[in-house]
Amino acid sequence: MTELTEVAIAGGATVKFGVRPSTWAELAQEVGAALFRAVPELRSEEVDSLFVGAAEPERFAFQSHVAPLAAEQMGLKPHRIIQRTELACASGQSAIRSAYAAIASGLSEVAIAVGIEKMNLPSMAEANSAMACVMDRAWDGVHGATAPPFFAMVAQRHMLEFGTTDEQLAQVSEKNHRFANANPTAQFHDKVFDRAKLQRLPIVSPPLRLGDCSSMTDGAAAVLLTSRERAKHYTGTPAVIRGTGQYSDFHNLAHAGSLTQWHGLTHASREALRGAGIGIDRVDFAELHDCFSISEIVEYEALGLCPTGEGGKFIADGRSELGGDIVVNPRGGLLGCGHPLGATGVAQAVEVFQQFAQTVAPARQVPDAEWALVHNLSGSANVHSVMVYQRGS
Repeated sequence: MTELTEVAIAGGATVKFGVRPSTWAELAQEVGAALFRAVPELRSEEVDSLFVGAAEPERFAFQSHVAPLAAEQMGLKPHRIIQRTELACASGQSAIRSAYAAIASGLSEVAIAVGIEKMNLPSMAEANSAMACVMDRAWDGVHGATAPPFFAMVAQRHMLEFGTTDEQLAQVSEKNHRFANANPTAQFHDKVFDRAKLQRLPIVSPPLRLGDCSSMTDGAAAVLLTSRERAKHYTGTPAVIRGTGQYSDFHNLAHAGSLTQWHGLTHASREALRGAGIGIDRVDFAELHDCFSISEIVEYEALGLCPTGEGGKFIADGRSELGGDIVVNPRGGLLGCGHPLGATGVAQAVEVFQQFAQTVAPARQVPDAEWALVHNLSGSANVHSVMVYQRGS
């Protein structure tokens, strides 16, 4: 078997997340400029491949065939691989995984993975209708099983089985919004949400309140990938990809099984950690997919950070804070940053790179971080994607 090339992220950039007047194409242009500013040694002619993570541009932006559109807006002329990846909320991480595979196998030498989503439409009803396409539309979608009701059922069941509380849900959101206050690209960078305020916000789908739900957001993020050796030309602190894992075990909700035990995440994380040759106890920080506050609590358990049923206690005891067992979502998470579907997974990778480079604000800097784990779930938590990174030199 041919030995694979070691692959690293050598730079990255995220534009401001939020309700943006920018079009899809303008977001591509903006993030391209931001990436070249962030990696001044990079020349556009060096980039031979482009991978574009975009979940639903056909419905949100009325545009398909977006990979060449993004290339043009970013000033790139890919001549080895150009493609779009779509895996709902994990579309961005899928772009990174595809770029990683291409470089590791020798099909590409220098690639950019970019995630872009323009979700805010003049009609919120139309935007919500688009979100229903992520589910099994012919069955789950038409019965109203969009994301908020589904994750509300997860929360209800977790409360019933394990005694998880509204306050523990609010603690997840409070932590992630606090980190977002130190992240200038976060949608809610300027808004303070303490626990008392979060517990007074309107109910969206019981027991989930507005602050328990990530928002529909416009945004983009991009990373530069190349071999570990070549990455030294661009940075002194590359984020080396050490392990990856994915798992899918159902689509229709009738086949979901347990709502509170996400076996797919357990399988995907074990595969990624096994590839990296470490256990979860070695991970210094994790970017987890907190699309809803209950998600992060279930993810603690599925990753093995605590026993099943003790995720609520894990957050209550401060074990996912700075100074705890593992820092979770120092970027601000989806709750604090917003969730532009295709961009989220790439923005998480940008955070990993910047944490390793120690260029983030002190209020969210993880001290001496060497290992990081990134997780995205897709749809009704039926697909889980995980990547493990190590700080290089």
